[in-house]
Amino acid sequence: MVTITESAQEYLAELLSKQEDALGVRVFINQAGTPRAETCIAYCREGDLQEGDEKREMESLTAWFDAHSLPYLEDALVDYSKDRMGGQLTIKAPNAKMPRVGEDSSLEDRINYVLYNEINPALAAHGGEVSLVEVTEDKYVVLEFGGGCQGCSAVDQTLKGGVEKTLLEQLPQLKGVRDMTDHSDTSQAYY
Repeated sequence: MVTITESAQEYLAELLSKQEDALGVRVFINQAGTPRAETCIAYCREGDLQEGDEKREMESLTAWFDAHSLPYLEDALVDYSKDRMGGQLTIKAPNAKMPRVGEDSSLEDRINYVLYNEINPALAAHGGEVSLVEVTEDKYVVLEFGGGCQGCSAVDQTLKGGVEKTLLEQLPQLKGVRDMTDHSDTSQAYY
């Protein structure tokens, strides 16, 4: 679980005291389990609470932790250190970028695991990458290519022969993949 040090709690409580409608803070990770993961702390207002958020009462504040982010927040530390310029709040979440996937993980997490650990390393050889946009209700994976893959003449072969084949082998509940990339920009294309 996340540790919020006493100095960080005091600092956050001071910030919260200046907000009229803040209930506490909310801790979450944007793009958890991916190389772009970013740990965030935000003011938590009435409309910000989401089903499944874990509430934790502390001595000087209340914190909510995003349910989806919880596995990635394991061993996280929020600290505040005073310095001559005032101070600095730091968040260290060593597991934020490491996918923690298993049979009970969400389909999106399992797809991201395959993309970032198997597919993207191969695409990186050509300066490319692919990221998950969404999974449709009918189990199609919508992807967006970037870097050398955007506008590449071989992208259809990469999509069907590489990405789709790999995802369907590892996640047989999927029906297929779709590409939503604007391939008219060929300035970075590998081919």
